[in-house]
Amino acid sequence: MSETELIRLCQEGDMDAFNTLVEKYQTQVINIAYGMLSDKEDACDAAQEAFVKIYKSIGSFKGKSALSTWIYRIVSNVCNDMLRKRRRNANTVSISVQDDSKDMEITDSAPTPEELLELSEQQRILRTAIAELSAEYREIITLSDIEQLRYEEISEILKCPVGTVKSRLNRARNALKKKILKNRELFL
Repeated sequence: MSETELIRLCQEGDMDAFNTLVEKYQTQVINIAYGMLSDKEDACDAAQEAFVKIYKSIGSFKGKSALSTWIYRIVSNVCNDMLRKRRRNANTVSISVQDDSKDMEITDSAPTPEELLELSEQQRILRTAIAELSAEYREIITLSDIEQLRYEEISEILKCPVGTVKSRLNRARNALKKKILKNRELFL
């Protein structure tokens, strides 16, 4: 089924078509949300909220941009709303325990246990460094380096010129580099 046909069916209220749309974009939506929120549960909540918004507003999709761009913009907005709520509730203390050991599954059995431990530590440091970036920088790093979207797509999602995307991405990468250099021995 073509994307145009999928959109048309969704706009007509076809639930099977919408389920197909969810299946097609679910992984990317959760990955973007996780990249921006740095929390698995929040990412799943954001993805669910984004798909509800997509369902409610698919009728207003005009096709002026790619469907994926429109979806990523909704996810980005939902995540930014969640981040604003976090800042308002910053005085609240969380008692949840984060278990980083479940964040990554390694399917390649070739590396030694020491190499796996080192890789795990590198990824933990990278996730932590990304989480410490401003929301604006986390968003652009996630869209560009994790989701590997083109500058033009990011420009549409963020509603800013391509030049702004490039300069913001450069500043975000430099900020991330400074944070990572604190643990440079793990990355040599």
